[in-house]
Amino acid sequence: MNRAKVQRRVGKYEVGKTLGQGTFAKVRCAVDTETGERVALKILDKEKVLKHKMAEQIRREISTMKLINHPNVVRLYEVLGSKTKIYIVLEFVTGGELFDKIVHDGRLKEENARKYFQQLINAVDYCHSRGVYHRDLKPENLLLDAQGNLKVSDFGLSALSRQVRGDGLLHTACGTPNYAAPEVLNDQGYDGATADLWSCGVILFVLLAGYLPFEDPNLMTLYKLIIAGEYHCPPWLSPGAKNLIVRILDPNPVTVSYFSLLMLSGLSQSFFCFLLSNP
Repeated sequence: MNRAKVQRRVGKYEVGKTLGQGTFAKVRCAVDTETGERVALKILDKEKVLKHKMAEQIRREISTMKLINHPNVVRLYEVLGSKTKIYIVLEFVTGGELFDKIVHDGRLKEENARKYFQQLINAVDYCHSRGVYHRDLKPENLLLDAQGNLKVSDFGLSALSRQVRGDGLLHTACGTPNYAAPEVLNDQGYDGATADLWSCGVILFVLLAGYLPFEDPNLMTLYKLIIAGEYHCPPWLSPGAKNLIVRILDPNPVTVSYFSLLMLSGLSQSFFCFLLSNP
C-alpha cells in the first residue's frame, strides 16, 4: 500500500524543500493550505539568535517589514513561533538574485537596467516615505520574480526614522563597503535616505558596466576611493546614464541630498533623461 508522505506543518503551512541556508537561518518552500499559495518560510533557531546577539536585528527586520507593502519589496505575511524556532513567512520569489543575473549575463542593456532601476527607486522612495532606510542595498539583496520584476529583500540592517539622533542623522556604520556612501565610512553621521541613494547609484553603475565602480582588495584603499569619489565610467554609457550616475555618486552628501529630493519628487532633468529616454 502506498502511503502519502507526511509533510511537516507550521501553523497552516506545509513545509517543503530547503531553498537556502545560512549561519542563523534556513529558508524553505512552504504552501498555505488555505489558499494553495507558495510562500518562503525563513526559520531561525532561537538559541543561535540569542547566542550571536542577533535578537535586536531580527526584531528590527520584522518590525520594518510590517511597515512596508509595495510591489517591489518582498512582502512579509506573518511571524510564527515555537519554543525553539522563529518562523517568518515571506512572499515566494522564484527568479533568483539580480546579482546572479549580472554574473551570468554580464552588463545589461540600458533598457533592461532602466526597468530595474525604476523599480528600485520606486521601492526605496516608498520605504523612505514610511521612515525606513534599508542601509544594505546591493544586487544580492534584490530578487526577481517570475515576471522579471525586482523585489527588495533583507531588511536586517535597516533603520527606522525614530533611530535618528538629535543631530538628525544615523550613526551606525553598516552595509557592504563597496556599496556604502562616503559619509557612512567616515563615521560622522549620515542621512539614511542619501546613503540609500548612493547605493542605488552603485547598483546602476554595476548594471550598466558589469563591474563595481569602487573596488580594491585593500580595504583602506577602497575606503579612500569611495570617500574621494574616484571612479571611471565606461565609454559605452549613454549621456543620460552617465549624467545620472555622476550626480548620484557625488561624495558630497549635501549636494547629493539636494539632488535626491529633486530626483524623487520628479523634478530632476538628468533622472528623466535616463529613465524616459528611448532605448
